[in-house]
Amino acid sequence: MEASEKRPTVEQLERELKIEQDKHNRRIILRNTVFFLSVVAAAVVLIVVFLFPVVQIDGTSMTPNLQTGDVTITVSRGEYMPGDVIAFYHNNSVVIKRVVAIGGDQINIDEDGAVYRNGQLLEEPYLEEKARGSCDVKFPYEVPAGQYFVLGDHRSASIDSRHAAVGCVSNEMILGRVVLRIWPLNRLGRILGSEQEFSKMGTA
Repeated sequence: MEASEKRPTVEQLERELKIEQDKHNRRIILRNTVFFLSVVAAAVVLIVVFLFPVVQIDGTSMTPNLQTGDVTITVSRGEYMPGDVIAFYHNNSVVIKRVVAIGGDQINIDEDGAVYRNGQLLEEPYLEEKARGSCDVKFPYEVPAGQYFVLGDHRSASIDSRHAAVGCVSNEMILGRVVLRIWPLNRLGRILGSEQEFSKMGTA
């Protein structure tokens, strides 16, 4: 006589059903978590791209303050002040220079590279050395309304508003003010901009 087939008890069936239900719930939670994290990541990317564009430095025109390979964050705003470091579009590239004068200002640069704005010698604590550099603009020069006269911090190497190939920068060209270096980590820090900030640093 053959032994009768042993059938699972109600308790065993309920336990197996609960295990399967738990697996199903975990899959739903995992799928929802992945979806949520993807949405958050996409939102962060959009915020960074449109509100805080990231720009990597390429070239020596802003040394020693910004060097090749530095990664910076920019912030867009309506107006820019003398001393601000800005990123702007030029010939399908992003260029970084420092604002030294705004529309209506008169700029003069002497043979030694000293910069005068409206007859006043600029104190430029961000420079290591002064140089007249590549220059085909006739000085004194009046900055057109609504535009910015920009110079690189490495004056002998920078091609900037002293040269007709670049000229002055209009608001429509500006990506934003460079406010923070985020790479390399050992140089992480704020980028000093307006002349008022340098004044505060000097009196701190």
